[in-house]
Amino acid sequence: MIESQITDEILDKLPSPCWLLEERALERNLVILKNIKEQTEVKILLALKGYSLWSSFDMVSRYLDGCCASGLHEAMLGSEKFGKELHTYSPAFAHKDIEQIATLSHHIVFNSIAQLEKYHSIVKNINPDISLGVRVNPEISSSPVEMYNPCGLYSRFGITIEKLSERFETVGEYIDGFHFHALCEQDSDALESVLEAFEEKFGRYLHKLKWVNFGGGHHITRDGYDVDRLISLLNSFGERYPHLQIYLEPGEAVGWQTGTLVATVLDIVHNGMDIAILDTSAEAHMPDTIIMPYRADIRGAKEPHALPYTYRLTANTCLSGDIMGDYSFKEPLHIGDRVIFEDQMHYTMVKSTTFNGIPLPSIAILRANGELEIIKEFGYEDFLGRLS
Repeated sequence: MIESQITDEILDKLPSPCWLLEERALERNLVILKNIKEQTEVKILLALKGYSLWSSFDMVSRYLDGCCASGLHEAMLGSEKFGKELHTYSPAFAHKDIEQIATLSHHIVFNSIAQLEKYHSIVKNINPDISLGVRVNPEISSSPVEMYNPCGLYSRFGITIEKLSERFETVGEYIDGFHFHALCEQDSDALESVLEAFEEKFGRYLHKLKWVNFGGGHHITRDGYDVDRLISLLNSFGERYPHLQIYLEPGEAVGWQTGTLVATVLDIVHNGMDIAILDTSAEAHMPDTIIMPYRADIRGAKEPHALPYTYRLTANTCLSGDIMGDYSFKEPLHIGDRVIFEDQMHYTMVKSTTFNGIPLPSIAILRANGELEIIKEFGYEDFLGRLS
């Protein structure tokens, strides 16, 4: 992990609340991904659903091969701000969007045989060079949370081998590649298990394809991730199927540990314990802490009562459960103090809302040379624009 460059001087210059990307940390992740590409010949795409801070795409695009979108608006963003390859997958494409998506995309991945049959001729007429694929369901996953398990019971994602086998003879001529996604914040051992099931079920068709996409959920840039094992898996698969271009599409691994959410203590009240009210919100600004759920790390803080002063950190909204958790600090908190939530770049900005009229955090980038750049500040017009 790159040591943070955030100083008191930087904090004094920040609006609050504010997402702060540290460019050096982002480049550290990108170098890891680049090294994997160089040792395996795979292509790596940025998953926009996990990280869409396009003000940093100049750097990201120097290391990665393109990006993957989940629908029209992400496809437009990827085409306009990232360039390079654009792959678009959706659980179900809407007819009103498909022509524009076909114009923008290099690959389109369909989630069902029905969607492939419905749109393949439309898409090819618009963009003859586009490559079409289908998402398949290997029906195996060790996802740590069922909500994030794309291969769980009754999953809507992907085509099972039973369904594909019934129809491949009639639709196989339209299919250039398979896409699967079965991981969630997992190591390469989980990918190894999925690959075994994927090859066992779908291997008979791989010789007819041009590419295969191993999806996301690879926690490649996390400390302790077994990168060597991943490289070995990728190279071994590539040796068995040398005609296939392999893709990975991490989102979280790109933004992992690259930035923070900086907030301010607005008030401190006491009701059985000390309660600090901040100018940010778990519900609106850090929804994954509630949905996943997980406990966000706070710089300088520990578990309750591990340090002398314990506080319940809460939001400035009217939702009773809008609580970040109980944390302890070396020194007492005061009104006006800054609180730094670690690792808040991925799956934060992309999921944030203006619930209760609370403003979105500003966005800033701390450049590698130490220069602070305030990218955007949000106000009433942004709240108004979401309503009618």
